[in-house]
Amino acid sequence: MPTNKTFTMIKPDAVEDGNSGSIIQMIEKAGFRVVALKKTQLTPERAGQFYEVHKERPFYNDLCKYMSSGPIIPMILEKQNAVADFRTLIGATNPANADEGTIRKLFAKSIEANAIHGSDSDENAGIEGNFFFGGLEQF
Repeated sequence: MPTNKTFTMIKPDAVEDGNSGSIIQMIEKAGFRVVALKKTQLTPERAGQFYEVHKERPFYNDLCKYMSSGPIIPMILEKQNAVADFRTLIGATNPANADEGTIRKLFAKSIEANAIHGSDSDENAGIEGNFFFGGLEQF
Protein backbone atom coordinates (compact mmCIF):
# COMPACT_ATOMS: atom_id res chain seq x y z
CA MET A 1 0.00 0.00 0.00
CA PRO A 2 1.55 3.34 -0.99
CA THR A 3 2.53 5.73 1.75
CA ASN A 4 3.02 9.46 1.71
CA LYS A 5 6.52 9.22 3.14
CA THR A 6 9.90 8.47 1.72
CA PHE A 7 13.51 8.35 2.86
CA THR A 8 16.49 10.23 1.50
CA MET A 9 20.02 11.04 2.52
CA ILE A 10 22.36 13.67 1.25
CA LYS A 11 25.61 11.84 0.59
CA PRO A 12 29.14 12.74 1.78
CA ASP A 13 30.18 14.46 -1.45
CA ALA A 14 27.25 16.89 -1.42
CA VAL A 15 27.64 17.62 2.30
CA GLU A 16 31.37 18.23 1.90
CA ASP A 17 30.77 20.53 -1.06
CA GLY A 18 28.34 22.67 0.93
CA ASN A 19 25.30 21.75 -1.16
CA SER A 20 23.06 20.50 1.67
CA GLY A 21 21.14 23.75 2.09
CA SER A 22 20.46 24.10 -1.63
CA ILE A 23 19.33 20.48 -1.87
CA ILE A 24 17.00 20.79 1.13
CA GLN A 25 15.60 24.01 -0.35
CA MET A 26 14.86 22.18 -3.64
CA ILE A 27 13.15 19.38 -1.72
CA GLU A 28 10.93 21.81 0.16
CA LYS A 29 10.13 23.87 -2.96
CA ALA A 30 9.00 20.63 -4.60
CA GLY A 31 6.33 20.33 -1.91
CA PHE A 32 7.97 17.84 0.45
CA ARG A 33 7.73 18.36 4.19
CA VAL A 34 10.78 17.33 6.22
CA VAL A 35 9.48 15.04 8.98
CA ALA A 36 12.87 14.08 10.43
CA LEU A 37 16.43 15.21 9.72
CA LYS A 38 19.83 14.75 11.32
CA LYS A 39 23.47 15.06 10.43
CA THR A 40 25.52 11.98 11.22
CA GLN A 41 28.47 9.95 10.01
CA LEU A 42 28.29 6.24 9.34
CA THR A 43 31.03 3.88 10.44
CA PRO A 44 32.12 1.43 7.74
CA GLU A 45 30.26 -1.30 9.67
CA ARG A 46 27.04 0.71 9.85
CA ALA A 47 27.30 1.56 6.15
CA GLY A 48 27.70 -2.16 5.51
CA GLN A 49 24.49 -2.84 7.42
CA PHE A 50 22.58 -0.22 5.46
CA TYR A 51 23.82 -1.54 2.11
CA GLU A 52 23.69 -5.23 3.07
CA VAL A 53 21.35 -5.89 0.14
CA HIS A 54 24.36 -5.19 -2.13
CA LYS A 55 26.82 -7.34 -0.14
CA GLU A 56 27.52 -9.70 -3.03
CA ARG A 57 27.94 -6.93 -5.61
CA PRO A 58 31.47 -5.94 -6.71
CA PHE A 59 30.98 -2.28 -5.68
CA TYR A 60 29.87 -3.07 -2.09
CA ASN A 61 33.19 -2.39 -0.32
CA ASP A 62 33.83 0.84 -2.21
CA LEU A 63 30.26 1.96 -1.50
CA CYS A 64 30.66 1.34 2.24
CA LYS A 65 34.01 3.17 2.25
CA TYR A 66 32.52 6.14 0.39
CA MET A 67 29.37 6.34 2.55
CA SER A 68 31.47 6.37 5.72
CA SER A 69 33.95 8.94 4.37
CA GLY A 70 32.15 11.98 5.75
CA PRO A 71 28.93 13.31 7.24
CA ILE A 72 25.56 12.53 5.67
CA ILE A 73 22.11 14.02 6.21
CA PRO A 74 19.36 11.40 6.36
CA MET A 75 15.76 12.64 6.18
CA ILE A 76 12.22 11.38 6.20
CA LEU A 77 10.02 13.34 3.81
CA GLU A 78 6.27 13.57 3.47
CA LYS A 79 4.18 14.35 0.39
CA GLN A 80 1.44 12.65 -1.53
CA ASN A 81 3.00 10.08 -3.91
CA ALA A 82 6.27 10.66 -2.04
CA VAL A 83 8.47 7.85 -3.39
CA ALA A 84 7.71 8.36 -7.09
CA ASP A 85 7.74 12.15 -6.91
CA PHE A 86 11.06 12.15 -5.06
CA ARG A 87 12.68 9.79 -7.56
CA THR A 88 11.66 12.25 -10.29
CA LEU A 89 13.10 15.18 -8.32
CA ILE A 90 16.50 13.56 -7.78
CA GLY A 91 16.95 12.26 -11.33
CA ALA A 92 18.76 9.25 -12.74
CA THR A 93 21.48 7.52 -10.70
CA ASN A 94 23.98 8.48 -13.37
CA PRO A 95 23.98 12.29 -13.43
CA ALA A 96 24.92 12.24 -17.12
CA ASN A 97 21.48 10.71 -17.75
CA ALA A 98 19.59 12.89 -15.26
CA ASP A 99 17.05 15.40 -16.49
CA GLU A 100 17.90 19.10 -16.36
CA GLY A 101 16.92 20.72 -13.08
CA THR A 102 17.10 17.51 -11.04
CA ILE A 103 19.20 17.31 -7.88
CA ARG A 104 21.68 14.89 -9.40
CA LYS A 105 22.07 16.91 -12.60
CA LEU A 106 22.85 19.98 -10.51
CA PHE A 107 24.97 18.53 -7.71
CA ALA A 108 26.30 15.03 -8.52
CA LYS A 109 29.92 14.53 -9.49
CA SER A 110 29.64 11.00 -10.87
CA ILE A 111 27.54 7.86 -10.80
CA GLU A 112 29.32 6.92 -7.55
CA ALA A 113 29.30 10.38 -5.95
CA ASN A 114 25.75 11.21 -7.00
CA ALA A 115 24.85 13.60 -4.17
CA ILE A 116 21.67 11.99 -2.85
CA HIS A 117 19.91 8.71 -2.14
CA GLY A 118 16.19 8.20 -2.63
CA SER A 119 14.21 5.11 -1.67
CA ASP A 120 13.00 3.12 -4.66
CA SER A 121 9.81 1.74 -3.09
CA ASP A 122 7.43 2.32 -0.20
CA GLU A 123 8.73 -0.82 1.47
CA ASN A 124 12.37 0.28 1.23
CA ALA A 125 11.47 3.80 2.38
CA GLY A 126 10.13 2.28 5.59
CA ILE A 127 13.15 0.01 6.08
CA GLU A 128 15.67 2.77 5.34
CA GLY A 129 13.86 5.41 7.36
CA ASN A 130 13.65 3.11 10.36
CA PHE A 131 17.38 2.30 10.02
CA PHE A 132 18.21 5.93 10.81
CA PHE A 133 15.15 7.03 12.77
CA GLY A 134 14.01 3.79 14.43
CA GLY A 135 11.45 4.24 17.16
CA LEU A 136 9.92 7.34 15.65
CA GLU A 137 7.22 5.25 13.98
CA GLN A 138 7.44 7.45 10.91
CA PHE A 139 6.12 4.81 8.52
